[in-house]
Amino acid sequence: MKLNPQQSEAIHYLGGPLLVLAGAGSGKTRVITQKIAYLITEAGYPPHQIAAITFTNKAAKEMQERIGHLLGRRDTRGLTVCTFHSLGMRILREEAEAAGYKKQFSILDATDSGKIIAELLGGTGREAVFRAQQRISLWKNQLLSPEAALAAADNEWERQTAALYASYQQTLLSYQAVDFDDLIRLPAELLREHSDIRHKWQLRLRYLLVDECQDTNGCQYLLMRLLTGAEGQFTAVGDDDQSIYAWRGADMENLRLLQQDYPQLKIIKLEQNYRSSARILRVANKVIAHNPKLFEKTLWSRFGLGEHIDVIACQNEQHEAEVVVGRIAHQKLIGGDAVRYSDFAILYRGNHQARVFEEALRSRHIPYRLSGGQSFFDKAEIKDVLAYLRLLANGDDDPAFLRAATTPRRGIGEATLAKLNDYARQHSCSLFQAAQSMNALSQIGSAPREPLQQFVALLQDYRHRAESGEAGEVLQQLLQDIGYENHLLLSEEGKSGEIKWRNVQDLAAWIGRKGEADGKNLLELTQTIALITLLEGRDEEEVDAVKMSTLHASKGLEYPHVFLVGCEEGLFPHADSVEEGRIDEERRLMYVGITRAQKTLAVTHCVKRKRAGQWQFPEPSRFIDEMPAEDIRLLGRKGGEPIVSAEEGRERLSGMMAMLAAKKK
Repeated sequence: MKLNPQQSEAIHYLGGPLLVLAGAGSGKTRVITQKIAYLITEAGYPPHQIAAITFTNKAAKEMQERIGHLLGRRDTRGLTVCTFHSLGMRILREEAEAAGYKKQFSILDATDSGKIIAELLGGTGREAVFRAQQRISLWKNQLLSPEAALAAADNEWERQTAALYASYQQTLLSYQAVDFDDLIRLPAELLREHSDIRHKWQLRLRYLLVDECQDTNGCQYLLMRLLTGAEGQFTAVGDDDQSIYAWRGADMENLRLLQQDYPQLKIIKLEQNYRSSARILRVANKVIAHNPKLFEKTLWSRFGLGEHIDVIACQNEQHEAEVVVGRIAHQKLIGGDAVRYSDFAILYRGNHQARVFEEALRSRHIPYRLSGGQSFFDKAEIKDVLAYLRLLANGDDDPAFLRAATTPRRGIGEATLAKLNDYARQHSCSLFQAAQSMNALSQIGSAPREPLQQFVALLQDYRHRAESGEAGEVLQQLLQDIGYENHLLLSEEGKSGEIKWRNVQDLAAWIGRKGEADGKNLLELTQTIALITLLEGRDEEEVDAVKMSTLHASKGLEYPHVFLVGCEEGLFPHADSVEEGRIDEERRLMYVGITRAQKTLAVTHCVKRKRAGQWQFPEPSRFIDEMPAEDIRLLGRKGGEPIVSAEEGRERLSGMMAMLAAKKK
């Protein structure tokens, strides 16, 4: 496909900092990948001096594949295509000493950091832990230290949380561990405070390409600025209309800051859409026009006008699910082999809306896939195995020590662990160090002491093996020595143990392949694993199934036929967002939802909906009123058109009759 003039200009512009305002479906990934190819083949940049930064492993993987097809592996050797967190980890690993860490630091996920916060809070419930975790995360994203957070605190809860933040950071340092926010905060602080480190990385990465720039938080924006320096040799790609992550610290103002911080910034707009019909884009443009704009932009398309957008009033949530699933079944029936189930997406504001659609799809025997389900690396059995690997890589990782020491059970009880904890606290050492101390061991009875010493000996043995042995083989030996398969089969009911063991074997096989491909041992792979999602770890086969997803998780994806469900006041826009004055972000979320659709779009709402056992009668979403009347069809409302037209009803009936006749043959 030929580049349009704006895409071509964005690819070839190297006169300084560049902001590419890329509307939905305007080919931004193509621009980034073609620009990387141009930098390497025409502009004389060596691949190792270029970094493309994305927000998800999936986006990074897709970009790497596309560049690979364009240039081949030889011409891209040394090129960095990764997430902000991966780049942060790389900087931090190399500069660990300056940050007060050793190279083999541990990376804690939200569950591990939640446990530390819960311990520090002294068991005040999940909600309190979650709120504190969110607050600390936002402070870190704003580059506020515990002291600065305390000084800025507005109320007693914030003051207490700032004190908790200080204790939490102290605990992380003693564990030689970082959380996900630290992977960006610490490198940003290092680059800001150490000019020698800053210059080293600016020379190493001479050209930066930053995807989804509107999703950067204060910390990520600073890291980007420190890496690019005063010259600003970068291309930032973003769209202020698709900024939907303010709740996790993203700041759309960073797009405005770019203009302030780089007065010579060039702006190129990509407004031609290669995804949707003209009518879908007209509806999207009209809705988003109600938001204040950072940059004026109007999407347009060379595709035809397309079908009207159906706005369907349903009686209740069961009826809503039946209507949506009935339409999918009908379109599949009349489309035959030309239409796949994977052409359809059901998008909703909150995960709790999925259940009723799942039931309706199952009753029709229609395959579906839920997005945003539990990640492979969040499964308990995978976390068990990773605890051992984390501990081999970093003996100071106390959360990993506690998990590995007690899974499978080996006679190390709570009393033993409590004594180790006391000793570790008094002597400012890790639990693993305490378990090797004769003074600590002398306080533990001889019966529980033996399994503890055996555990320590096992870890010491495997630490040596892990340094030189093949990663996959070493892991398989470890699993055998701890009797993990037996543990799963005995502790799980039914086939659950077998399924979990299969997951563990998948992990071991993947580690073996990864170790071989990257030439890394088990210790070196451990930090990488902390940043990997299932998508990077295992190939997700393309399944012909209806996609069900939250609107947030649908960003960047596209489908021929989209159903936006539950479009009611209180649900979408969400009541909390209305109350907190975040209606602009909800409207951007609606814009994201509309622009996922290529050919048809249906928007549904319920006349009544059950909440906490009570019937409620919500108003249709205000975003429906903002859609141009000439582009929508109102169905199911009093005095309006019926949801299923007479013609469609006849088609459905004849289709069912044909299926029954085929079954009788």
